[in-house]
Amino acid sequence: MSRLNPAKPFLKWAGGKRQLLPFLREHLPVEFGTYHEPFIGGGALFFDTAPEQAVIADYNLRLVRTYRAVRDNPDAVIERLKNYPNDKEFFLALRAQDIDCASDDELAAWMIYLNRTGFNGLYRVNRKGGFNVPFGRYKNPKICDADNLYGVAKRLESVEILHADFRSVEDRARPGDFVYFDPPYVPASNTASFTAYTKNGFGLDDQAELRDLARRLKDKGVAVLLSNSSVPEVHALYAEGFETIEIFANRAINCNAAKRGKVAEALIW
Repeated sequence: MSRLNPAKPFLKWAGGKRQLLPFLREHLPVEFGTYHEPFIGGGALFFDTAPEQAVIADYNLRLVRTYRAVRDNPDAVIERLKNYPNDKEFFLALRAQDIDCASDDELAAWMIYLNRTGFNGLYRVNRKGGFNVPFGRYKNPKICDADNLYGVAKRLESVEILHADFRSVEDRARPGDFVYFDPPYVPASNTASFTAYTKNGFGLDDQAELRDLARRLKDKGVAVLLSNSSVPEVHALYAEGFETIEIFANRAINCNAAKRGKVAEALIW
């Protein structure tokens, strides 16, 4: 592993793992080949681990295009962000853009700006894919962290960034590799929805497929680590063939203030 190019997550993401890094580090293999993260999100463990060989992926195409733009053309992304004001009218106009038709650097600036100035750092879309988070009313958000974006670009130089379903990691991972799965969590209450995290949803069938995939990877000599909510459904899913511990995270990114605070999570390997 190399830490010559320090970088930290450049996006706030629901379920981010920065505060849980001490627990995650304890369960990393001492040595491994390629690092794989099929639900990259904000990438806290990826940036902390700084692997020499890595493949990161996500099913959110906007997120994948943002990572690629920061890697391939940070100057263009930064130049756009430098001129974006913390202003509600500008926010609403930018939010309304048909951004999927834009260039990667324009989309990346759009994503980072809305992430930094939108309410509570949420990324949420409606059924048509429209971003619908309201303006956050922050006094002085750091819209353009150029130093970190350049650090991220350097860190991503040799990283493969894929728009892919989590299942595809089975074709890439080799014995001796390491895979970290941080999927949309099983809801911690009966009122929560499996479709709250992604446009297409991530239900119990997907969770079971993920469990079976993790088991197959382990059987072929791939080191696996998973995060999920610490609820009976998850403990039942991973009752056989896995080790599980419960850890607690502070969750500040939630549209419902009552659901912020200490939340129990499961760490599985």
